[in-house]
Amino acid sequence: MNAFTPGGRIDTNQQIKPVKVAVLTISDTRDEESDTSGHLLAKRVADAGHELVDKAIVTDSIVAIREKIEAWVATGFVEAIVTTGGTGITGRDVTPEAVRPLFDKELDGFSVVFHMVSYQSVGLSTLQSRALAGIVKGVFVFCLPGSNGAVKDGWDKVISPQLDSRHGPCNMVELMPRLMES
Repeated sequence: MNAFTPGGRIDTNQQIKPVKVAVLTISDTRDEESDTSGHLLAKRVADAGHELVDKAIVTDSIVAIREKIEAWVATGFVEAIVTTGGTGITGRDVTPEAVRPLFDKELDGFSVVFHMVSYQSVGLSTLQSRALAGIVKGVFVFCLPGSNGAVKDGWDKVISPQLDSRHGPCNMVELMPRLMES
């Protein structure tokens, strides 16, 4: 049986291949107790059948963000990183500046699709987000805004279907073994 998902179908007759995902909250004000978007994202990762391998909080600091992402990538164990926070347009929002230079390839379509989905929820306020995604040394990195609504929209409607090995006509999981080809 196939279940419809945005932009494709999930073949429920197949077993999902769990992806090893790390969740990073980027905030100067949140701690483990008040990190609602990070907790929401971590729960959704697990509920989707993936393995939450780590969850952390760092400040809105280019150095701190890069260090955490590079450390996770260096383990060789993490297959995808999803960040929440720091994608806005205020002075302290530095996630794109921190992450974009790490990308071997940027997934330009992610931002476009995220904004299409986000527009349905928040209208023109989506213009205030600089959500982005790319590949860092064979690891997918998705950067979402810090609100719970943005996490729901980004994970449920964009990231989750593409990290589901059963999603057709294609998905990112099937590309993982080939990301480091030269």
